[in-house]
Amino acid sequence: MESVGSGLAAIDWHDDRADVYLSRPDKRNAMTVPLMDDLITAFERVDADEDIRAATLLGEGPVFCAGMDLEMMRDRVEPDAEIDRNKFPEVLETIEETRQPVVVGIKRAAPAGAFELTLPCDFRIIGRNAKYGLLEVQLGTFPHAGGTQRLPRLVGLSKAKEIVLTGEFIDPEEAADIGLTHEVVDTDDVDERAKAFADDLCENAPLGLRNAKKALNAALETPLEQGLAYERQLAYEIDDTHDYREGFEARLEGREPEFRGE
Repeated sequence: MESVGSGLAAIDWHDDRADVYLSRPDKRNAMTVPLMDDLITAFERVDADEDIRAATLLGEGPVFCAGMDLEMMRDRVEPDAEIDRNKFPEVLETIEETRQPVVVGIKRAAPAGAFELTLPCDFRIIGRNAKYGLLEVQLGTFPHAGGTQRLPRLVGLSKAKEIVLTGEFIDPEEAADIGLTHEVVDTDDVDERAKAFADDLCENAPLGLRNAKKALNAALETPLEQGLAYERQLAYEIDDTHDYREGFEARLEGREPEFRGE
């Protein structure tokens, strides 16, 4: 395991998968500005590694993340507080823009800011008893790091209003039913299932994965005609590649493809 920056995040490198950890287990991985800085650095390193085809986001220790550090949130309104309010949005945008698909493992707890941290990930694996919800309206504020914008795009406006405005935890099974999470597993299996899910993604063509992610992320942001043109452009970019030819040749020959990301 390689520590990143101040040591509050870490990367466990595998052949074609990278596991990014929040590494503050003594504080239930509650997020501080140094931890957020480390997460940005970690995902920038993952994004830059041509050998990595998929990544996970996990919490070191028994809990994924307790959300924002409460002392930091309390103190940031003090006159002399030096808190960069753009730091957390920057973390989420960095994850969202990472070329590789990202699978997050939600074990035991992901309230408030931790819930928002899971939204830009491409796949969400959740533990059966996880405390998962946006609690900010019960804390005197509301989710404003993308919670009111990304969540409706995942579950629809009406359901997003219920989750945000009640401030209640959502049952993991219901989260899966409405398409917010992708699998519900036993708590002790969350991290390993997230890694296995990422490994399955690694079997696919890396250029196809990356360009498909770009097209999908643009789908709800662009008019249909513009989105279709962007989709075709991204497809044309990989027509004359080894992986394109290898994929079809392997299928015709009845063997497993050997993708190289080129």
